[in-house]
Amino acid sequence: MSDVHAQTVAFVAPSQIPPSPPPARERGALKWLRANLFSSVANGILTVLAILVIVWSLPALIQWAFIDAVWSADSLSQCREIAASRGVEGAFACWAVINERFNQFIFGFYPEELYWRPILTFVLLFAAAAPVLFSALPRQALIVTALFPFAAYWLLWGGPVLPVLLAIVGPAVGYAAFRGVEKAMHGDAGAAGMVVGALVTIVWWSIVPGMVDAGPGLEPVESARMGGFMLALIIGITGIAASLPFGILLALGRKSDLIFIKTLSVIFIEFIRGVPLITLLFVASSVLNYFFPPGTALDLILRVVIMATLFASAYMAEVIRGGLAALPSGQYEAADSLGLDYWKSMRLIILPQALKISIPGIVNTFIGLFKDTTLVSVIGLLDPVGIINPIRADSNWNGIVWEFYVFVGLFFWVFCFGMSRYSMYLERKLQTENR
Repeated sequence: MSDVHAQTVAFVAPSQIPPSPPPARERGALKWLRANLFSSVANGILTVLAILVIVWSLPALIQWAFIDAVWSADSLSQCREIAASRGVEGAFACWAVINERFNQFIFGFYPEELYWRPILTFVLLFAAAAPVLFSALPRQALIVTALFPFAAYWLLWGGPVLPVLLAIVGPAVGYAAFRGVEKAMHGDAGAAGMVVGALVTIVWWSIVPGMVDAGPGLEPVESARMGGFMLALIIGITGIAASLPFGILLALGRKSDLIFIKTLSVIFIEFIRGVPLITLLFVASSVLNYFFPPGTALDLILRVVIMATLFASAYMAEVIRGGLAALPSGQYEAADSLGLDYWKSMRLIILPQALKISIPGIVNTFIGLFKDTTLVSVIGLLDPVGIINPIRADSNWNGIVWEFYVFVGLFFWVFCFGMSRYSMYLERKLQTENR
């Protein structure tokens, strides 16, 4: 018995064996290359072809954009003279036009002495977006977010301050209408109350602030003088910020049990999704004023913002509806079992989960809307693409093409890439299934 025990003990490790490192092919750069570039024969061939294309085209691109480029000149002919004096024989980039017309690309024809107003608006934009993008900030900071649209409008367009203050009251009036509907329906307002509240707010904004056109304020600036990247940001950011709540409202309306609300939501969503945005922009430029009360005169940019918001809201509603449909029925039953009414169940249980599921689709809609702002050039607005034509009309710069579109494309890429990276960060932060 002792011999058997001695033989058994001989095979027991006296201490814990440290883990061995993984094989070289399963770690480090080699693993990354195998997983991402050479995972199969077809991917390996495509990777080699892509490398060959980059090696063939990148040196010429660097030569054109940086080495042979001219950064300071007063005209295209002077760019050519400077390039010739340096012995440049091939094509080269004349970035001097961007350097000279940089302010025009940024602000359009906004008065130069008032540049501080759009700059201050852009700074306030970061302060307003921070509480929404980063949950670590206190909830009280959302007050800045709520007040920013009104402050931004007043800073950019100017005019008396009293209409802006009256516009701030609009959401409070809409909320009072929502509470009234909720009380009339004995606490079961749901989508109907939200629709009524939104309509009351829109009517208030359309009528009441327009009754006041005097008082202290800032120097007015016409919409025709706005352009460049500032115009793209106005349309894009406003459409992005407004399309999400309207999209949620439409998605809930489409799932409502009230046939009237559901029918209106379905008709709106299907109509907007079936019409090209460029057609809606022409409607905004020529027809939209007829839908507002007599005496209401919205300028072209505000009409375009309204139409772009409605367009994005229809697509946003379908994205959010997909998130709502992806939730298991047990979540709805859990909300009912807690005794929550419609609004509280949506706000506390259903919508947070549906929005988390819909993050990729929501950000994709945001990116698409921001890029679609370049379509406003067809109705005469001088966005970053539309402002190229007035610059090219100058005889000093007539003949330059590629530099304009490379610069504008880089601007849109930076913003769209930033949105996609934040989307991925938000998905990782909210990924709680395996924690």
